[in-house]
Amino acid sequence: MSEFIPKSLCISGRIKALGVAELESLYGAKHIKPIEQAVLLDIETNEIEFQRLGGTVKLARILEVLPTTKWPVLEKYFIKNIPYHLEHLPNGTFTLGLSVYGLATPVQTITRSLMKIKKEVRATGRSMRIVPNKTPGLNSAQVLHNKLTSRGGWELLLVKHGNKTILAQTLFVQDIEAYAARDQTRPKRDAKVGMLPPKLAQIIINLATPTSDSTILDPFCGSGVVLQEAILMGYAVVGTDIEPRMVDYSKSNLEWLNARHPDQKFKTVINVADATKYRWAKKFETVASEIYLGTPFHSLPAVSTLNKIIHEVDSLLLKFLKNIGSQIDSGFTLSLAIPAWRLADGRLAYLPILDRLTDIGYNYLDFKHAHRQQLIYFREGQVVARQIIVIRKA
Repeated sequence: MSEFIPKSLCISGRIKALGVAELESLYGAKHIKPIEQAVLLDIETNEIEFQRLGGTVKLARILEVLPTTKWPVLEKYFIKNIPYHLEHLPNGTFTLGLSVYGLATPVQTITRSLMKIKKEVRATGRSMRIVPNKTPGLNSAQVLHNKLTSRGGWELLLVKHGNKTILAQTLFVQDIEAYAARDQTRPKRDAKVGMLPPKLAQIIINLATPTSDSTILDPFCGSGVVLQEAILMGYAVVGTDIEPRMVDYSKSNLEWLNARHPDQKFKTVINVADATKYRWAKKFETVASEIYLGTPFHSLPAVSTLNKIIHEVDSLLLKFLKNIGSQIDSGFTLSLAIPAWRLADGRLAYLPILDRLTDIGYNYLDFKHAHRQQLIYFREGQVVARQIIVIRKA
C-alpha cells in the first residue's frame, strides 16, 4: 500500500461524522484520514469540489508539517517566515487571520502573537491588518467578511496532529450568505413540515454517490430542497410528493431558482404521487430524500403518542422500501434522512424497521471512517433528529 501523503485539510461542520462520511463517499476511504480536529486528504486542493460539500466548513492547502506543538516555537516560525513570503504578494494592505485547532492556546496568546507578527511585517514597510480572534478558530463569517481567501488575505490554520502541528492555508470557506439566501428567501417555505437545511441536503445527495450524468429521485420532495441542491450540482431531478400543495411549493421554488440561474438548463419532473404505491415512469439512477418525519414537537410527548408516531413513520418507510425495491436493480443506492426521537434521558428512539432491513432486501452501506450511528443531524433542544442512512438493494 502506498504511503498516505496529506495534501489538503478539511475542517468539518458541527457534526463531524457527516462531513467525514461525505468525503469518504466522494473520494474513497483510502484517500482520507480523519484526525481529532480535521480530515486530511491526499488529494490536491484544486481537485476537490468544495462547492458541493455540505459537511466541510473550510478547505485548506497543507503548507508544512511542523515538528512541534509548542506555541513559542510556532510563534518564532511565523515571525521569521511570514514577512519573507509577503515579498511574493502584490503591494497593499495584507490581512492575516490565525485559526488554531487542538492546541491548548488561549485567545489572548494568539492575539499577542498576531501583534508581534504585525510589528515585524510593518518594520519591512508593509501595511498589515490582523483579524482578532474571539475563539481559537475564526468562524466562516470572519473569514468571508475579512476576505481571507482573496489576494492580499490569508487565514493560516494550525492543527494539532499528535506531537506535530499541521500548517495550512484556507482556500475555500462555506458561503453562509449564499446558503441563507437559498434557504430563507425561497418563495415557498413551511415550518410545520420541517425545513431541511441546504447543507444537509447536499450531504444526503453526496452520500448516494451519484455519477455525473445521474437523474436523482426525491420521492418525498416537500418544498424541493433536495431537488434544488441536486440541480445546482448539475443533476437532472425527479420529484414526487403525496401532498399537492408541496408539489406546488417545489415547482414555485425551482422556478425561482431557475430565474436566479438563467444560464443553467434545469431538467425537472415533479408530480403528485404516493411513494408507497407509485411506479415512476421516468428513469432515475439515485434516490436521495428526506422522508416524512412525523409530527413536529417542541417538547417530548407522552409515550403513547410517541409510539403511535413511530409506528406510523415506520410503516410508511417499510411500504416505500418495498414499493421502490420492486423497481430498482441489485446494487442500487438510497440515501435517506429519517426521524429519530430524543428521549428524556438523552438516548434516541429509532425506527424499528432498521433492524429488519435485510428481511426486505436491503443492506447498510457502511463507512470505514464514520459509524452509521454517528450520522445524526440535530440541534440543541430539538425532539426530532434526522438520522441519515445509506442503504443498497441486495
